[in-house]
Amino acid sequence: MKTFVRAAILAVLSTAAASGAALAQAGAPTEKPTVVLVHGAFGDAESWDKVIPLLRAQHVPVVSVSIPLTSLADDAAATRRAIDRIPGPVILVGHSWGGTVITEAGDTPKVRALVYVAAFANGPGQSVGDLGKGFAPGAGLSALTVDSQNYASMSAAGFAKFFAPEATNAERELMFATQAPINTKAFGEPATHAAWRGRKNWYVVTTQDQMIVPAQQEAMAKAIGAQVTRVASDHAAMASHPAEVAKAILTAVNAPN
Repeated sequence: MKTFVRAAILAVLSTAAASGAALAQAGAPTEKPTVVLVHGAFGDAESWDKVIPLLRAQHVPVVSVSIPLTSLADDAAATRRAIDRIPGPVILVGHSWGGTVITEAGDTPKVRALVYVAAFANGPGQSVGDLGKGFAPGAGLSALTVDSQNYASMSAAGFAKFFAPEATNAERELMFATQAPINTKAFGEPATHAAWRGRKNWYVVTTQDQMIVPAQQEAMAKAIGAQVTRVASDHAAMASHPAEVAKAILTAVNAPN
C-alpha cells in the first residue's frame, strides 16, 4: 500500500513539473511596467485624473508625480524619487513642461520608454526657449502673468480661450483654482540629459494647440524619432481627449522591449 501511495505522489509531482516546464517554455505573463505621469506648468498631479482610470482598467500600475515647478533640477529630482520607489520597469509620460522633466529625469535603465503629450522634448544643452526658436509663439502665452518672484500663472480667461477651450466650464474653473505657477527661470535652463536616446518614444501631437504650436510639436517628435499620434485637441488633451491619450500610453506599455 505504501509503495502504491508513493508511486501516486511521484506521478503527481512529475505531472506538475512537466506542466511547469511547459508554462516556462510558453512564457509566463510578464508584469506590466508602471506608468509615471508628470504634469506640466500650470497643472498638478490631478491633471491626469481622466487618464488614470483608463490605464488602471487595463491593470496598469500608475504613479502621478507632483513636481514643484521651481526649477528643472527640482522637478527632475521629484520625478527621480518617484522612479526610484518603483521596483520594476517604468514608462515615463510628460505633458508640456513635463516633457522637459522626463527628458532630464529618465536617464536610468529602469525607464523603458517615454511618451510625450503636447510636450517639450529637449536635446542636451537645449532649453525650452531654445526649442521655440523659429516657431511662432503660442497665442496662449499672451494670457500669462508673472509675479514679483518671477512665477508665471495662467489667467482664467486664458484657460478658457487658449489652454483648455474644449474642457467644460467646471473643469476649467478647477484647473484655474488648482494651478501651480512655474518659475520662469525654468524655461531658460538647459537639459543635461536626453532620456529619449536609445529608447522607444511616442509623441501625442495636439493639432489644435494654442500653447505649443503643432508645427513645433511635429519638429520635436521628428527630432527624437518618436512614433506620432495626432489628436484634434487643445493643449489639455488629458482632459479633452483622455481616451486617445491613454491609448497612446498603452501602446508604449504593451510594446515589446
